[in-house]
Amino acid sequence: MISYKEKIAEILAPQIEGLEKDEIMAMVETPADSKMGDYAFPCFKLAKILRKAPPLIAKSIAEGIAENAVFEKVESVNAYVNMFVSKADLAKAVVSEAVSKGADYGRSDIGAGRKVIVEYSSPNIAKPFHIGHIRSTVIGNSIYKLYDFLGYDVVRINHLGDYGTQFGKMICAYRRWGNKEDVIREPIKTLLSYYTKFHEEAEKDPSLEDEARAIFTKLEHGEPEETQLWQWFRDESLKEFNRVYDMLGITFDSYNGESFYSDRMPRFVNELREKGIMEEDNGANIVRLDEYNLPPALITKSDGSTLYITRDIAAAVYRKETYDFYKNIYVVASQQNLHFQQWIQIVEMLGYDWARSCVHIPFGLVSLEDGVMSTREGRVVFLEDVLNRAVEQTRQIIKEKNVNTENIEQTAKDVGIGAVIFNELSNYRIKDYVFSWDKVLNFEGETGPYVQYTHARACSILRNAGEDVVRKAHEEFDARYITGESAHSLIKLIYELPDVILEASEKYEPSIVTRHIVDIAQSFNKFYHDEHILVDNEDEKIAKVALVLAARNAIRNGLGLLGMNAPKKM
Repeated sequence: MISYKEKIAEILAPQIEGLEKDEIMAMVETPADSKMGDYAFPCFKLAKILRKAPPLIAKSIAEGIAENAVFEKVESVNAYVNMFVSKADLAKAVVSEAVSKGADYGRSDIGAGRKVIVEYSSPNIAKPFHIGHIRSTVIGNSIYKLYDFLGYDVVRINHLGDYGTQFGKMICAYRRWGNKEDVIREPIKTLLSYYTKFHEEAEKDPSLEDEARAIFTKLEHGEPEETQLWQWFRDESLKEFNRVYDMLGITFDSYNGESFYSDRMPRFVNELREKGIMEEDNGANIVRLDEYNLPPALITKSDGSTLYITRDIAAAVYRKETYDFYKNIYVVASQQNLHFQQWIQIVEMLGYDWARSCVHIPFGLVSLEDGVMSTREGRVVFLEDVLNRAVEQTRQIIKEKNVNTENIEQTAKDVGIGAVIFNELSNYRIKDYVFSWDKVLNFEGETGPYVQYTHARACSILRNAGEDVVRKAHEEFDARYITGESAHSLIKLIYELPDVILEASEKYEPSIVTRHIVDIAQSFNKFYHDEHILVDNEDEKIAKVALVLAARNAIRNGLGLLGMNAPKKM
């Protein structure tokens, strides 16, 4: 499809001395107010070059390009050249491409031949998969989908928290207070109750902490009994986690967690020692990072046990050696900012020139209305409960409103779970927020159900138009019938979608797509309200149906990039 900014830069270049085409293209703006044109070019920067007042420069440029067929109108307003492109030409180009490409509209191959790793979700084994995990899970899944859509070869990794002293605590608690039947019946909630009880009892009897550490040391050394219990906890936890992943429609290519790297860490401890990067400090081993304005990084404790940093260094090198990644993306809470700064710096100090290809994508935290979530205290909201409640509430709404759907259960799932995902991806990822049942389950306003309903409305129009009209709309249409104000506004938003997808990937920010498809949905509904679509005039009807097809495809593709389904009936 034509790049209008590039085309405008080509048209402007002969009018402007001293600036290259790429510089001109970077200066072309898209006005927030459509009355100021589809595109605008500010002339302030040219004042020094041309030694003229910006308004005079704008006037001269406007007069010089006014007759170009790309534009319907060109005008100078103060220091700006405002350009209105040919509505019919834009409609023909955009709608034709959005209709013909269908599910591939917005897709590109810019990532061809490049491998990207996205690590996301990563819950702790034997602990609740709670509402706090939704952030990494759905943000990471959307980032994966964005990069996949742009042609990258993406590897999805769920770096399970399946190692560490908490497993010593869990095994200790299970042996003292647990039983096999309860764990089999309800694994996570039962293991959480043991974990909570351990901390309650450890406050009264601190020796339990020593017992737990001793158990974990046995686990590190591969003692059969401890290893067997750990493996059981891991397997049972994954069964529960996968129920939630199935509800969200999320899958992974690898579940290699912290334990996978346990035998790979000594290599890097030795490498740090041999290269003189690591030093001993009160029995522990540290790397000083003062020259990088970072505090020292603890590599091994005084008892020789390793930490997250050691495992993350081992994991990054393993991934580079295994996948030869172009980017290694970590979708992990902002609380871990320092941790990532430290270990990425250490990888660079070790001489790995790809260290800065490891990218930490932070996000804000979720808290409850009565305070911060605490696994130790058992104060959590299970993610599965949130999803089930959203589906149940949607099912009730469908029945009460007698919604037109052939499959109530599937629609309830698509819309209910979609509402939770959309709510999560509506705001900038870095923002903290308080979890509220009322907000998550509110389907009014700029929500997932609103966008999904708009998609269903477009599908309904296409069904009513009939197969013959839809077929003709795929083949040819007269773009002059879709040049009205509301149609033009909708077409511009559809045109922008590929750039929006690219921007969202570059900024690792799914909310950019979320907000844009809300804009498309609102614009489509205005077009639907302003114009009668299924008119008697056959040519006009075909053109308007083509625009409906284009809008439907844009909305469906946008929802897909968020990890949501687009029901055809609602």
